[in-house]
Amino acid sequence: MIIAKFSKMEMLPVEICMKIFGLLDYCHLAVAQQVCRKWKLVGSDNALWSNLFRERWGEDHSAFYAPIGSKSWKDVYEVQDRCDRIGVGLKIIREGSDYYLVHQGEIQRHLGSRKNEEKETAHSFHSEIEFNGESSLAEERSCRGILDKILFFIGDLEVASAEAKRTRVT
Repeated sequence: MIIAKFSKMEMLPVEICMKIFGLLDYCHLAVAQQVCRKWKLVGSDNALWSNLFRERWGEDHSAFYAPIGSKSWKDVYEVQDRCDRIGVGLKIIREGSDYYLVHQGEIQRHLGSRKNEEKETAHSFHSEIEFNGESSLAEERSCRGILDKILFFIGDLEVASAEAKRTRVT
């Protein structure tokens, strides 16, 4: 039954999907884009994200922040939303289990993931046992592991302080 409903949704014309997607807020539109390729394509439409941007930040901001070059309105929306949430300074943020270096709302670099850290820690432990004589490789992995832990700690600290500030303000 669920498959039958999904296939009916797939058969909707793009114009109807656009009208429906135009009624969604940004969170629901982002979720809808994860359903299938067609919805991802339709949900990435510049007009949808332009309208969402105008609704949230107004006409003046949309004229000032209009995308340049290969950027889309969705990209501009995500950057502006990130600026609102975390500020414009240089920060390490955590989104899910991933850590990013962010400046002025733009992701500058993916720093890693806690999931990858757990896998690498287990892998490096086994590698050290296998390569008994090659201590430089083990030392390099150990240093990288320490740096990752420091970055992850800073990211966790940023998240905790942001949550504490929110609860203090409200």
